[in-house]
Amino acid sequence: MDQTGLLNDIFVGANNINEGRKGFAVPGKEREGRLSYENGIALALAVFQKAYLSADPQTLILVEMAFLNQELQFCAKGDIDTRNSLTYALQGFRDALRALGVVEDTDAYRNAEETYPTDPKKRVQGFPADAFHQACSAHYTRLRNILRAPGIEMLEKALLKQRATNMKAAQRAYVEKQRKALSDTK
Repeated sequence: MDQTGLLNDIFVGANNINEGRKGFAVPGKEREGRLSYENGIALALAVFQKAYLSADPQTLILVEMAFLNQELQFCAKGDIDTRNSLTYALQGFRDALRALGVVEDTDAYRNAEETYPTDPKKRVQGFPADAFHQACSAHYTRLRNILRAPGIEMLEKALLKQRATNMKAAQRAYVEKQRKALSDTK
């Protein structure tokens, strides 16, 4: 999978969405704004769908991070709540990528697994609910909460649903990596 191409398309899609939203507010530019917005959503949705089909947790996380970085860049300076939420999500995904690096080192992950609680509520399918799971779960909840907000167009809801689906797919793929790393101990 060409991650560079996907990330470039995410930047273009997010930019088109942002430009489209701006166009909605300018008298006489509504049509151009609508087209830019719809093209941006369609491109971003296609990228998130390709990432989903890759079933690669790193690709899923990197694509989401690229989109979040763009949202943060376009976010108004005074929108502290949104900026904080996006910053928190990005930090969680940076931690998730670190966890992904460790899970691929079998010996290191076996040692790290010993530091996680054995309480089933703090585990995912019997495996540690580490930074990767925490980031995906928190972001899944964030996306589901946005979906509940009134006034979101169906086109954008499709994008939000795909992103939420990707978080679950990333966790499933990560569990397989955990299973492989801990196969001798489980």
